Amino acid sequence: MGSSFAAVAAGATLWTLLSQQRQIKEQREFIGEQSTNLGLERAELHAQAADRRSAQARRVEVRITTLGDDEANRYGHGPNAVTLGPVNRWAVWVMNHSDAPIRDVNVRFGGSIDAEWGEEAETWLTIDHERRKPPVPVLAGGRHLQFQSPRWEEVGMVKRNRPVLYFTDNAGTRWLLDEFGHLEEQL
Repeated sequence: MGSSFAAVAAGATLWTLLSQQRQIKEQREFIGEQSTNLGLERAELHAQAADRRSAQARRVEVRITTLGDDEANRYGHGPNAVTLGPVNRWAVWVMNHSDAPIRDVNVRFGGSIDAEWGEEAETWLTIDHERRKPPVPVLAGGRHLQFQSPRWEEVGMVKRNRPVLYFTDNAGTRWLLDEFGHLEEQL
């Protein structure tokens, strides 16, 4: 009789161990699913934070055109103008379509050559406002600036020195924006 109690006790112990192993396996699967869900939620939160961080910067626009010394070969005004014939410099328009200001606004050509000047204009017509040496400290929301590159005498220098805009958004993040709309945070 003692051996049958021992057998029953051993069977109960075995059943308990198997039941606990099954419960542990289910808990591990549940924890794995929770970890996956938390990872997805974290990735979504990071994406939303990045989207909020770049929201103002995405509302800044750059338009470019080339200029030559012969204004008779220039058709149109502002960023939609077309210059036929030899060109020797860039004109770059920066439009801040956001409601907040951007700061330390500058255009560089070929990565290292600063714009000659920047001016805020009411219209796309180039009106001789006060010209400022870049970087321009503040560009208010809804306003735009025009920058010009230095004049280059050597043929092909204009095309080799493409413009890139640098600015700081209202949150203090530094950005670069090229003529193709590629926006990149500067670290």
